[in-house]
Amino acid sequence: MNLTESNPLGAELQRQLLDHVGVAPADASAADLMSGVAQLAREQLSQRWVATQREQRGSRRVYYLSMEFLMGRTLGNALAALGLQGPAAAALQAQAQRLEDIEQQEADAALGNGGLGRLAACFLDSMATLGLPSFGYGIRYEYGMFAQSIVDGRQVEHPDSWLGDGTPWEFPRRGVRYPVRFGGHVDHSGGRARWVPAAEVDAKAYDMVVPGHGTPRVSTLRLWRAAAPEHIDLHAFNSGDYARAAEVKNEFENISWVLYPNDSTPAGRELRLRQEYFFTAASIQDIVARHLAEHGGLATLADKVAIHLNDTHPAIGVAELMRVLCDEHGLPWADAWASTQRVFSYTNHTLMPEALETWSVGLMQHVLPRHLEIILHINQDLLDHAAAQRPGDHDFLRRLSLIDEGGERRVRMAHLSVVGSHKVNGVSALHSDLLVRTIFADFASLWPERFTNMTNGVTPRRWLAHANPGLSRLLDQHIGDGWRLDLDQLRSLRPLADDAAFRDAFLAVKHANKQRLAAYIEAQVGVPVDAHSLFDVQVKRIHEYKRQLLNLLHVVTRYQEMLAAPGADWVPRTVIFAGKAASSYHMAKQIIRLIHDVGQVINHDARLGGRLKLVFVPNYGVSVAEMIMPGADLSEQISTAGTEASGTGNMKLALNGALTIGTDDGANIEIRQCVGDAHIFIFGHRAHEVAALRESGYQPLRIHEQNPRLRGVLQAIGSGAFSPDEPDRYRGLVDALLWGGDHYQLLADYDSYLQTQARVDALFRDRPAWARSAILNVAGMGPFSSDRTIRAYAQEIWHIEPKPGMS
Repeated sequence: MNLTESNPLGAELQRQLLDHVGVAPADASAADLMSGVAQLAREQLSQRWVATQREQRGSRRVYYLSMEFLMGRTLGNALAALGLQGPAAAALQAQAQRLEDIEQQEADAALGNGGLGRLAACFLDSMATLGLPSFGYGIRYEYGMFAQSIVDGRQVEHPDSWLGDGTPWEFPRRGVRYPVRFGGHVDHSGGRARWVPAAEVDAKAYDMVVPGHGTPRVSTLRLWRAAAPEHIDLHAFNSGDYARAAEVKNEFENISWVLYPNDSTPAGRELRLRQEYFFTAASIQDIVARHLAEHGGLATLADKVAIHLNDTHPAIGVAELMRVLCDEHGLPWADAWASTQRVFSYTNHTLMPEALETWSVGLMQHVLPRHLEIILHINQDLLDHAAAQRPGDHDFLRRLSLIDEGGERRVRMAHLSVVGSHKVNGVSALHSDLLVRTIFADFASLWPERFTNMTNGVTPRRWLAHANPGLSRLLDQHIGDGWRLDLDQLRSLRPLADDAAFRDAFLAVKHANKQRLAAYIEAQVGVPVDAHSLFDVQVKRIHEYKRQLLNLLHVVTRYQEMLAAPGADWVPRTVIFAGKAASSYHMAKQIIRLIHDVGQVINHDARLGGRLKLVFVPNYGVSVAEMIMPGADLSEQISTAGTEASGTGNMKLALNGALTIGTDDGANIEIRQCVGDAHIFIFGHRAHEVAALRESGYQPLRIHEQNPRLRGVLQAIGSGAFSPDEPDRYRGLVDALLWGGDHYQLLADYDSYLQTQARVDALFRDRPAWARSAILNVAGMGPFSSDRTIRAYAQEIWHIEPKPGMS
C-alpha cells in the first residue's frame, strides 16, 4: 500500500477488518480495531523481516539466549517504528476512537518478570535499530509467571493467559521444529559416546518481529513451544480413561506453560532444569542448522556465530554445543572446545552467592546424563590447567571446580558459563569490579582479560518517546527529535534548566502525567491521591535486598511524626509501591501484606488531612510501568550497597524526570556521575563499608536500642498496630531485623535514609529548584541508552559491526 496518499490507512484498515478480523467496520469494537491495526503493522513487519533475512544471509550473527523477554505491548512501538502513528491515529479517529485507547486493548506479552527480561527486550530493540544481524531465543510461555492480584492484602497468583485470544504478533514457523531429549543413559560402546534418551519433546518455533527505528531492518525473537510427540493416547481415550489419555501431552507440554515454576519441590526443580535445557537445546540446533545451510560446514562456526548467555539459565548451552559438535558431528574434543569458547559470552547479573544457579549432580544425571559427563570432562581440564598454574593449592581448585563438593554435590552453572565463554561482563562499573574481586576472583586470576564491563541501558523509544508523549513533544520542540536515535542529544537540555519558561512547561507535563497516574491508582485500588503531592515511587521485584521494607520504615516514621506534630509544614507525599514476589518467597509476600496493612491505616486516618498516602499497584509489568514512571517525582533505588548489579528502573525513572534517592550501588553511581552530586540523593553505607560492617560483627540490636524513633516504628509493626486482628502477624519481619542479623543492613542505613528524605522534602518545596534538578537528570541520561550498550557489546564482545540507518 502507498502510505503517501491522502487517506490510505483508513481504507486499508477497513479491508483488514473485513478480510482478517471478520467484522463490518461500522460494527468493529475497540478490540476488533486493535486487531485490524495490528494486522496492518504485521504485514509491513513481515515484509521487513523477509528483506532483513535476505540481506543478512551469511553474516555473522549474535544469538541472545534469555529465559525472559519482557516485551510489553507491541502495537505502539511497531507503529512508531513503521512511521504509522499519525496515519493510524487518523484512521481510528474516523472510527470515533483514540489510538491510545486502542493500544490498551492489547495484553502485555507475558514472557518475563523483572529487570532481566526487560533488559533483553530493550537490547532486541537496539539490535534492530543498529542493524545487527541478531536473534533472541526464549520460551513461548502460555501463562507467563503469574498475574498478581491483592486480596485482603495478600498476593494471589493467577495464570496470565495472555494468549487466550491469540496474538497478532507471532509468526508460527511450521517447518521449524526440533526434538529435545531427556533422561536415559549414555552408551560408550565402540569408543564413542551415544546418548540413549528416555523421553523426547518437540520444540516448535514462533517468531516475533522486533522492528528497528530509523531503519527497515528488524531483529527476531524466536520462541519455543513444547509439543508432545503424540497429542493424546487415543486408545486410552476411546477406552474412557481420559486422564491417562492426556497425561503424556501434559507431561511434556508443561515445559512451556509457566515462567519460573515454584522450585521448592523436587518436581518443580526438575521442571525448571527441563525448561532451561529445552529452550537452549532447541536454540542451538536452530543456530547450527542455519549455519550449515549458509556455510556448509562447522569449520567457520566461531567466525559466524556469537551466542550470548543472559545470566546462567542458558548455561547448559556450553555442554549442549559440545555434545552437538562432538557426538553428532564427530569433531575432536579440543577443536570443539576451542570453537565453543570463541562462540559463547556471558553476562552475570548477581553478586550474591546464594543467587548463583546450581543443580544437584543427581538431578543432572537423571535429566541430562550426557551433559553431566561433558561437564565433568570440562571440569577435569579446568582443574588440570589450574593445578599447573598453582601447584598444591587445593583450596584454589576447590573454589574453581564446576562441582561444589560441600554437602550435596552440585553443578555450578555460573562457573560453567565463565569457563565456556571468551568474555564475561558485569552490568555496571561497580558490579564488574566486585565480580573480579569476589565471586569470580579465582577465574580472574587465571584469565584477567576475559572480564569486562557493559553498563546496562534502556531504549528511549519505549521508555520516553512511547511512555511519555508529553515530555517527548516538549523535547522535540526545544532540541529536535534526534534524541530517539542518539540519546546523547539530551545534553542540549542543560542550558534550559535555567530557563524559567521551560521549567514551567516541564512541570506542567509532569503534573499532567501525575494526574493520569492518580486516576489510574484510584481506578485500580480505590484510593484517591493528590497529584500535587510528591509521588514517591518504588516499583520493582519484591526482594529483601531491594529493601522495600526500609522504605516502609520511613513511611511509618513519617506517619508517627505527623501525628505528633500535626501543625507542622509537612510536604504532602504519595508513596507508590508495585512489584511481584516469587510465589514461594514468604518474606517478600509478608512485605507486600505489610504495605497493604500500613496503607489501610494511613489512608483512612483523617488526622493526616490527606497529606500522606500509601498505595500498592497490583500486577506490575511493562504497561503499568509506562503509566507510573512518567508520573514519578522521586525514584527509590535503595538496595544494600554491593547487592544491585545495575538496575534499569533507575535509568527509566531518571529519563522521565524523577530524582533518585538511593545508595551508591549499581548504576546509581554512574547516574550520579552523569547528573552531578547536587541532583541526586545518595545515602547510606558504601559497598566496602557494608562489607566492613559485616566483617566486624554488625549489631542491629545496638542500633535499635540507641534510636528511639526506630524503636517506636518497630514496636508499632511488631505489636500489631497495623494488624490488630492478628497482632503477631509481622513479628517475624521485626525479628529478622533484630535477632536474625538484619542481613541487608536496613537499620544501619535507617538514620541516613531519614535525613536524606528530609533533604528531598526541602528541595520539593522549592519548585523551580526541583524542576532544575529534574531537567538536569533528563539531560544526563544520554549514556544510559541501550543503543550505547549494544554498540559496545557488538564491538568489544561479539565483533559485529553495527549498520544503523537505511540500507
